[in-house]
Amino acid sequence: MALTLAEAAKLSNDVLLTGVIETIIKDSPVLQRVPFIEIVGNGLTYNRENAAPSASFFDVGDTWTESTPTFTQLTVTLKIMGGDADIDNFLLATRSNLQDLEAAVVQLKAKAVRQLFETTFVTGDVSVNAKAFDGLDKLMDPAQSISMGVNGGSLTLDKLDELVDQVKGGKPELLLMSRRSRRIVTKLARNSGSLLETDRDEFGQMLQFYDGIPIGVSDYISDTQTVGSSTDCSTVYAFQMGEGALAGLTTPGSLQIERVGSLETKDATRTRIKWYTSLALFNALKLARLTGVRP
Repeated sequence: MALTLAEAAKLSNDVLLTGVIETIIKDSPVLQRVPFIEIVGNGLTYNRENAAPSASFFDVGDTWTESTPTFTQLTVTLKIMGGDADIDNFLLATRSNLQDLEAAVVQLKAKAVRQLFETTFVTGDVSVNAKAFDGLDKLMDPAQSISMGVNGGSLTLDKLDELVDQVKGGKPELLLMSRRSRRIVTKLARNSGSLLETDRDEFGQMLQFYDGIPIGVSDYISDTQTVGSSTDCSTVYAFQMGEGALAGLTTPGSLQIERVGSLETKDATRTRIKWYTSLALFNALKLARLTGVRP
């Protein structure tokens, strides 16, 4: 069963762990919504459908022809990500009355873990960094990628609708884009005589919707991508999430907080945040992107 980190946090009795998970997902539309499948072992092997079986009409006495789907077998391995947070014992003893230093330091490390995950989620490339996992750009089927033009172009609502339709088997469950692209979509909607739908998420933050699809803003989608002769381009992603679409992978228990304890070389105690995680795309038709979006 796939759970989001937000739901997983509700199952934890560890106050520090719950606080870290809340810190990680608070400002991340990706970690708020992408479900994670718990797996036992260091990886997952699955079959991605290439071609669906066909059906035909037959007359009485016809010879029936068999048609089976074809698959590509893929393996995704879990990767180790995280970091150590050291708390100085002197400061802990003399200043903890002003602020919970352990929580403050660990939360800062948690934000670093979130930033690393979100960056890798978009641009991760195992061929560049074998310790990381492949992100959206590498998991993407090239046939699912559409463009604003050879040298990019100005976004239109028609093109955004084409991106939405590129995801098959239902609407996308998230449109992920940069802040600049979100401003462009808002302006286009306003100029067309309508406004984007808005609502509050579970963290009390305002969330915008396009055609009923949540818009997620990522600070890790560059607005300086090169397309043809243009160097001011960005990308908009659309995808469905879940066990048959795009999902995260994690070990049972998800994110872990480990108190390493006192250090030998300095007067400090260490807390380790670690996460064995990866990303899998079970159906190539559930992920699409629009490249070359210019201001």
